[in-house]
Amino acid sequence: MQIRPEERRDYDRVFRVNEAAFGREAEAKLVDALREQVNPVVSLVAEDAGDVVGHILFTPVHVTGNPDLKIMGLGPVAVAPKRQRSGIGSQLVRSGLEMCKALDFGAVVVLGHPEYYPRFGFVPASRFGIACEFDVPDEVFMAVELHAGYLAQRSGTVKYHDAFRNV
Repeated sequence: MQIRPEERRDYDRVFRVNEAAFGREAEAKLVDALREQVNPVVSLVAEDAGDVVGHILFTPVHVTGNPDLKIMGLGPVAVAPKRQRSGIGSQLVRSGLEMCKALDFGAVVVLGHPEYYPRFGFVPASRFGIACEFDVPDEVFMAVELHAGYLAQRSGTVKYHDAFRNV
């Protein structure tokens, strides 16, 4: 299996993977909208024997009161249902975090499962004084610093791209 940057030829297959993984079109349509409206994005696919079996997307977010912070939001991430629980999602997350760091982003936030994301270093974002614009439980909104101390002495509320409001 290969983790690589998404290419235009992958768009339809990425749509189908997201639709299948989430059981609806909303996240797949979100990926399409973000791909068109946001720059930069980190969009990776997991390809196995010519098939796209997974996808992950990172898009910039803003923290109120801290316009200089370079932070990415992770999501959505999707793995074809028949390939879930086989490590593909973990490979996508690790590769995406490495790419975000190489692009000089200082941190990544995620709205996700509190049992899954801590294995990648994510902790509740509230520990950094960072809140989510959406009304979610503290334990599901997490952050990881890609550069040690990047979020020190910072606080604010993460604002996602408007496309997220349609999910």
